[in-house]
Amino acid sequence: MMKKLDKKAFTLVEMLILVMILSIIAVSALPMIGSASTMQIKAAANKIAADLEYAKSMAISRQKNYSVIFDIDNETYQIQDSDGFIIKDPMRTSKDFVVEFKKDSRISQVNILSVSFDSAVVITFDYLGSPYSGMSSNSLIDGSSGITLKAGDTQMEILVEPITGYINIR
Repeated sequence: MMKKLDKKAFTLVEMLILVMILSIIAVSALPMIGSASTMQIKAAANKIAADLEYAKSMAISRQKNYSVIFDIDNETYQIQDSDGFIIKDPMRTSKDFVVEFKKDSRISQVNILSVSFDSAVVITFDYLGSPYSGMSSNSLIDGSSGITLKAGDTQMEILVEPITGYINIR
């Protein structure tokens, strides 16, 4: 009489299915593993671009100048109206519109490397949305104006086009 073998093991088909499932999970999780600094620099660049657009649209809709003032040493920027007052943040209406990179955990690894609007750290938008260097509307910016950010090994630039004020991230 033959004895019944009672061995438990995986078949080759079961092993192949398991490897295939694990491969699919690994491939789908790979983009999420990107470095935190890369994600933060993209978030910071998008935030600055959106805030520049906000200042420009405020200038057009209110028909007065609005300025974005950068402080490279403290890694901050703020938006002021033509009277020199910091405007209120539309998302947090009780707070002034001041962005502090080091205090915001979403962008704390990002550094402002340089800001140059014709060698000024201030960009002003007039009632047409045209960008000017400094606090007055006397000097339209030229083609080499923008902000350079760095996080880890990654650098990004936010450029502001002359005359139109079109904002581009690269």
